[in-house]
Amino acid sequence: MLSPKRTKFRKRHKGRTNGRAKGGNEVSFGDFGLQVLEPGWITARQIEAARVAISRAVKKSGKIYIRLFPDKSITKKPAETRMGTGKGAVEGWVAVVKPGRVIFEVEGVDATTAAAAFLRAHHKLPLKTHMISREPVL
Repeated sequence: MLSPKRTKFRKRHKGRTNGRAKGGNEVSFGDFGLQVLEPGWITARQIEAARVAISRAVKKSGKIYIRLFPDKSITKKPAETRMGTGKGAVEGWVAVVKPGRVIFEVEGVDATTAAAAFLRAHHKLPLKTHMISREPVL
């Protein structure tokens, strides 16, 4: 699973997810991309599950590009713990995504295969997504 090798600080603030994606909002490497339509967090486990779903659908014919990385630490306190005593331990890693961000790309496959692959990946993700292409499909 994806996680950073090292970070400057172990624990981070929650932050805000308002606004649209500033960059990474168009297909750059492949022919088709999976674009996020709402803001939120995608965990490292969800990224891996979506990647496996896409690679199974695409098989060996296409190449997959992962356009996001989980670099934000998420903490959690144990159950039935009293208030205070500081922030909880690091539980996992998430990637912050905003509407318009392209998270996966594929190349070397036709539009129907890419659509099937991205539909499988969409079911693994907690956010609404849709497929976009580099050129308009006729």
